[in-house]
Parts: sequence; C-alpha cells; structure tokens
Amino acid sequence: MAAFRAVPRGPASPLPYPLRLPGARPMSHDQTPAPAADENQLIAERREKLAVLRQQAAAAGQAVFPNDFKPQHRAADLHPAYGEIPNEELEPKAIRVSVAGRMMLKRVMGKACFATVQDGTGRIQLYITQDAVGAEVLAAFKHWDLGDIVACEGILFRTKTGELSVKASSVRLLTKSLRPLPDKFHGMTDQEQKYRQRYVDLMMDDEARTRFIARSKALSSVRQFMVEHGFMEVETPMLHPIPGGANAKPFVTHHNALDQEMFLRIAPELYLKRLIVGGFERVFEINRSFRNEGISVRHNPEFTMMEFYAAYWNHHDLMDYTEAILRHVARQATGSARVSYAGKEVLLDEPFARLSVRNSLVVHAGLSEAEADDAAVIRAKLTALGEEPPKHWGLSALQFGLFEAVVEEKLWQPTFIIDYPVEVSPLARASDKDPTITERFELFITGREFGNGFSELNDAEDQAARFQSQVANKEAGDEEAMYYDADFIRALEYGMPPTGGCGIGIDRLMMLLTDSPSIRDVILFPALRREG
Repeated sequence: MAAFRAVPRGPASPLPYPLRLPGARPMSHDQTPAPAADENQLIAERREKLAVLRQQAAAAGQAVFPNDFKPQHRAADLHPAYGEIPNEELEPKAIRVSVAGRMMLKRVMGKACFATVQDGTGRIQLYITQDAVGAEVLAAFKHWDLGDIVACEGILFRTKTGELSVKASSVRLLTKSLRPLPDKFHGMTDQEQKYRQRYVDLMMDDEARTRFIARSKALSSVRQFMVEHGFMEVETPMLHPIPGGANAKPFVTHHNALDQEMFLRIAPELYLKRLIVGGFERVFEINRSFRNEGISVRHNPEFTMMEFYAAYWNHHDLMDYTEAILRHVARQATGSARVSYAGKEVLLDEPFARLSVRNSLVVHAGLSEAEADDAAVIRAKLTALGEEPPKHWGLSALQFGLFEAVVEEKLWQPTFIIDYPVEVSPLARASDKDPTITERFELFITGREFGNGFSELNDAEDQAARFQSQVANKEAGDEEAMYYDADFIRALEYGMPPTGGCGIGIDRLMMLLTDSPSIRDVILFPALRREG
C-alpha cells in the first residue's frame, strides 16, 4: 500500500479534557468494565464523554471526529520488517512511523501508558509517556475507552519483554466509541450475535478475520486462474423476466416501470450460454444467485457461485479443469492442497474419483451388480427408507433417488458422480451411447455437492421438448420446475457450438478451506430472521 503524506492539521495534541467527567465512574487500568456493569450505563457514560468533546471541539473550532490523519504504516508490515531487530540497534535508528486503529487493550501506570491498537492487518503496541506527549495529552488519554479509534506517531522500539512498540510523540482520538467491546477474555459467545453483528465479530475474533481474508484470496485466485486460461469475465442480469438455469423456487418481485413480474436470478446459466451462441467461446461469472428455499448449515437464500462455459469442451474436460481449479484455489488460500475438515483430511492434491450413479450404489450402498440394475429392488429399498418414489420413475431415476438417500453423505474424498438420468437434468446433453442418461457430473466432497457441470444441450428442438416437460411438471405442482424460455430456444436455433459448462459453489468451497461447520460462518452477512 502506498504511503500517504500526512495532511497539515493544526495542533498535534488533542483537545483538553477534564480529569474527571461529570458522572463518570473511575476506570480500571485496562479499561475493562466490571462484570456487573450494565451496558446501558456504560453507553451513557461514553455519551457524556462525547458531549464534553463536542463542547470543547466547538470552542476550539475543531472537528470532534477529525478526518485529516493518514496512517502511513500498517501493523502487518512493521512486525516482519522490524520485530526481530534488537532494541539496542532499533531505537537508535529513530524509525518514525504513523499508525491508527481501534484500541483493544490499555494499561495506565502513572506518567506512562501502554495501549494496543488493531488496524486492518493486525496489532501494534503504543507506549505513551508524559515526557513525550505532555501532561495534558496523557490526562486526556487516560479517559479514552477500549474501542476508540486512535492515531499515533512516534518511533519504533522494543520493550524489555521484546514486543515491538511505538514510542508515541503524538497521540490523537479520531473516533469515540459509544458501545463497550465484549469481554476481552470471552469475546462474543452467542453465535447468532456473531452473525447479526459481524462488525463486532471481526473486531474481536482473529479467526473470523482470517476466514474472510482467506475468502478474498480464494476469489482473487479463481479470477486469476480463469483469465490465465483464456476465459473472459462477464456480468449477466440479476433480475430475470423468466427464472431459469436451475430447478429452484425463485424470489418474485415487480418492476413498476415495465409493469411486469420479475425474478431474482436463481442461476446465470441461460444468459452465459447465450454469450457462447454470440461467439464468446470461454466465459465465466462469479455471481450472486437467490433461491427462495430453506436455510440450513448448507443453504443461504443468497449465495455465491462461479459458472464457466467453454466451447468445444465436454464433461470430461470440465471435470479435469474443475479439479485443477479447486487444487489451485486451495493452495492460494491455505498454502496446501491437503486440508482438514471436521478433524478429517481432504486430499485435493490427489486425482478425484469418478463413479457413475449406478456404480456408486455398488461401491457405497452395498448393492450387487444385479441389484443395481433391478428397478424393483431399488424401489423397495427406497420405500424401506421412507422415501416413496413416484410411480413413473424408471430405472435411472430410481438409481438417482437411492444415490441421494444413501450414497451422497458417504463421499468424503473428492468424487465426481457421472451419468445422471435425463429426468433430473433438463439442460444437459444426452449420452450418445445411452439416451436415458446425460453427460453430466456433480462433484461431492465431505458428503456435500460442490459443483455441477455437463456437456450442454445444443439441440434446440430437444431443449424445447424438455422445457415443455418441465412446464408439465410445474402445472402438476412442482414449484421448482423450470419455465419455458422462448428466447433461449431462439438463441439455440441460431446454433450453439458443442459446449461444456460448470457451476462451483463458492460458499461451500470456503466452508471446506476454512474448516467452517456452517455456511453462515463464511458469509459476511448471512440471512437471518428479523430482530424483535
């Protein structure tokens, strides 16, 4: 990050404070509120302090929340650069630094104070003395609270305990915090509160910050990998006149100017394939999609996925490439393609297994070769599990139903499941060898689906017939069945080259890479029921 030149700002010392504010209680040395203190009382006391600040700022013609300080250094840069230099070498160099951040710890010792501030990269300790900053400034500092945003300029040194610190020549209060931080030893213990008040969670929990930094690195590495392999990043609409691209229940809204019903995107698939028709042969989109379905540790109604499409690729090419993406992203985000999840190792650095839906029943569900091809046996097993299959299901659909009921949760190591039945794959190309199955795969890791891809259906008449079948299902009561998209059929009628496409769930991938048990842990602001 480029250093910023400090902006002239008048007197370096802060506004004078009374040593005791009206109604303020004596503060402990580390400013940690007593356990029995009422939060409303603490907020009231901080508001009293802010009221005094406002009066003093008005009298001095200064801002109570100044905006003229530009920190030139960050904690994460200072520690590796200077943290190992012995103090007898470091202090004589008189290395001047300028830092700012939230005050997380504080110790008051007569004419000297220690404080720890946290910026966006880490923490650095400040050492404030009366001799260096003046009695007035030190007196003011003693009444600042944990959570306040402070600025400091000074020189680097190492304390007797060896901690890299800034010996302050000036210290300023930039933002007054009105709410006390959670207890420094326990942090936020209520998980829902962490989700609702992510801003506090990020202040207090190093693991939370690390988790979302890893997410950012992962997304950056995805983009880098895609562009390096000739894919063009595009943006497609989030408001659709017809929902499509997946079997899911959409969110419905109304556009006033057009006076028509609109739908939040459930997937970008049909628009991305229109771009393949138009001549862009490799496209991808990291997109926000929405599905009006249940909320669980695996599902959030608003989620992130990456979809990519490549002309002249089939589902085998897609599987090879998907494997390479995940391996690359894991290394970039965590440093290794072997990750631990829920106490068990996941081997992203080894070739991913590939099993057909049918063969997975033999390997993981205990069926014999003959039983795996017997519709009556599979139907009976589903019924015994309490999963009554529809009467019209044929062998392929029954195999898929038993796979979902029994096999899916057993696929811990990365496994591509292939050869899905046509009935559950309305957009995938049918196999030339067996028209009842499609050239489709889903990727499973830790018993969860992480990706879905297939050789795309580019036969306009076949696609139109499948849409009609979906419409019939919708009319029969299936709310997740697809609509008939006449414009997409028109696009296919112009001709789409042989194409492969895949979607990868970014949120679930981040759950894996950060060993997070819930999707809410990797979404900054997950969907929650309204408070109150």
